[in-house]
Amino acid sequence: MEDTAVEEAEVSGAAEFAPALVAAHPQGHSVAVAVGPELRVFDLKAGCAVSLSDDCGGGSHSDAIRAICFSVNGVLFASGGDDKLVKVWKTDSWRCIRTLTSEKRVSAVAISNDDLYVTFSDKFGVVWLVTMGDDGGEQVSVDNKPVSILGHYCSIITSMKFSPDGRFIATADRDFKIRVTLFPNNPLKGAHEIQSFCLGHTDFVSCIAFARISESQSFLISGGGDSTVRLWDYINGYLLDTCQVRDKVGEFIETNETDDSNLAIADICLSNDGSLVAVAIQSFNGVMLLTCDLIGKKLSFLKVITMEKSYIPTSLASSLSAELLWTVMGASNVPNQAASQLFTRLRIIPHFQNDLLSSSNNGPVILEDSEVPHGEKLLLALQGSLDIAKQEEVLASVLASLKVSMHKMLVKKHYSEERREQRKRGRNDKKIKS
Repeated sequence: MEDTAVEEAEVSGAAEFAPALVAAHPQGHSVAVAVGPELRVFDLKAGCAVSLSDDCGGGSHSDAIRAICFSVNGVLFASGGDDKLVKVWKTDSWRCIRTLTSEKRVSAVAISNDDLYVTFSDKFGVVWLVTMGDDGGEQVSVDNKPVSILGHYCSIITSMKFSPDGRFIATADRDFKIRVTLFPNNPLKGAHEIQSFCLGHTDFVSCIAFARISESQSFLISGGGDSTVRLWDYINGYLLDTCQVRDKVGEFIETNETDDSNLAIADICLSNDGSLVAVAIQSFNGVMLLTCDLIGKKLSFLKVITMEKSYIPTSLASSLSAELLWTVMGASNVPNQAASQLFTRLRIIPHFQNDLLSSSNNGPVILEDSEVPHGEKLLLALQGSLDIAKQEEVLASVLASLKVSMHKMLVKKHYSEERREQRKRGRNDKKIKS
């Protein structure tokens, strides 16, 4: 029985859709886009593309990148993916200072608020941790190996975040649950004390984010395959409010595409003060904006920002210092897609801030390419090409995959007994050598 559960938890990654990701430096110094194995970074202060390097003089990943994140202060950046590697980068030089090996493909990464620890989760539902140096990453732990600190048994962890005060680490999975764990003073011994479970989603949880109301109080926001965005008192595990997005975007999507399975929440992103929540939806060519009343503990629909029909955002990001909402569309592992065709498309929404709520503000507009910070240099670095016609030819093949991608990736696969035995014999797990 255990072998069966384990086998069903392992997902065949070779044919899996791998969405493009975007992350913004907290102080607005840089922006990063990942598509397939490529990590593209643009320095917004210097106005130029970044050349990545690591201790071996090599580049980035060899397979699709599934997770990227900046640390709270922007000193470190982490990336992980299907090559079973996690790379930790210093953002002042964009040099890879640490490469970690995972036993399984990596599904999420996070960096502790003090930059002392990097955590990553694998497709087996285990969270691993490695110690970084006190000087921001130049020194490593004595044993130089990741240690497991907690796990969601045989359930893929889809998102992982540290709370604003650093006391907790929240992990979401494809089996509808969010676990909030007390992050101990010495996590190398494991993080065994569960603070709460946030239970209420009726399908996989795809993304989570923290919203801070004060130094001592914050809330958790989540999105999932059930087409809902939810607000949580994560300390006690209470569901405070639920916003159903299906009815709000239904009028913008063709009738035969509005079933719930095609309207999974792909990503969420909060404004600096937490008053706005941007929501990317699997089949929707645009972004939904929600207001988040942290005092009244209420989520409310604000508006929908539509984009061209050929553009469905796969990832969202914003920075604390800038008022830009970065969105990206793109993917790898799409049928008939050549490795040289890893194009992405960026669309940027300005004025992502609380005065958007005022009656005098007509709402955000989407920046034209000529209005994008640093213009063509940024677009060439992050999109991979300035030829929009060529991009659209490639991205058109991505469009159909986007409409079913979340469920293909995250709904648990069931195999016949014969097929399970075949998969077991063909497994090539990379073990961490002791």
